[in-house]
Amino acid sequence: MSLLELRDVHTYYGHIHALKGISLRVEEGEIVTLIGSNGAGKSTTLRTISGLVKPRQGEVRFQGKPIHRLPAHQIVALGVGHVPEGRKIFPRLTVEENLEIGAYLENDRKVVQKRKEEVFALFPRLYERRAQKGGTLSGGEQQMLAIGRALMQNPRILLMDEPSMGLAPVLVDFIFEIIQRLNREGRTILLVEQNARLALQIAHRGYVLATGEITLEGPARDLAQNPEVQKAYLGEG
Repeated sequence: MSLLELRDVHTYYGHIHALKGISLRVEEGEIVTLIGSNGAGKSTTLRTISGLVKPRQGEVRFQGKPIHRLPAHQIVALGVGHVPEGRKIFPRLTVEENLEIGAYLENDRKVVQKRKEEVFALFPRLYERRAQKGGTLSGGEQQMLAIGRALMQNPRILLMDEPSMGLAPVLVDFIFEIIQRLNREGRTILLVEQNARLALQIAHRGYVLATGEITLEGPARDLAQNPEVQKAYLGEG
C-alpha cells in the first residue's frame, strides 16, 4: 500500500480541465518529484491532494483511505503538510507566531515547544529572527519559515511547491540540502520544482506532466537520462 496515491484524477477550474486523469503514487520514505513546464498542472496536483481544490473524478488516497472529499483542515490533521508556492506566510505575524499557527491542531504546549526547537535547529536563522515580522524577512528566510511552519504539523508527507523559486543559487543549494536531510530523517516528500535538474538529482522517482497529463514516469536517474526530458527541461540536446 502506497502512502499516497492518485487514481485517474480530473480537476477543473470552472470549465478549464486542469488535470486530465492523473495517476501517481508516493511510497513511504521517498522523494518523488513532479516536473513540467508552467501550466502543466503541477501545483494543481498538490492543491488537489491538500483539498484546496476538489477533483470531479478519480480518487486521492492517503494511507489507503480516500481523502478527496474531506475538507482541507481534516487532510492536514491526517498528516499531509503543504509548503505552498510563493510561501504564503503571514507577513504581519512574527516568525514564532507563524510557526505556532503551523501547530494549531496540537494542544500540548510541550509538544509545540519541542517542534519549534527542532525547526530552529534546522534553521538557526529563524531562531535569530524569531521576534521579527514575517513580511520583513528575506525571500530565503521566508522559504525557511514556510517549510518550518509545515513541519510544525509533524506531517507524514510534505508537499513542496517550487521551494527554490526566486532564491539565490547559494540558498537554492541550502534548501535542497534541507530537503535531503528531512528525507534521511524519514520524511516522505512530494516535490514540485522548476529546477528539474536539481529535483531529479535528489529524487528517487519522478513524473513528467504536460497540459494536465503524465507523459513520462520512472526512476529519477532514468528520467534525467531521457533525451526528451533533457531537451525539454534540462536544456540539453
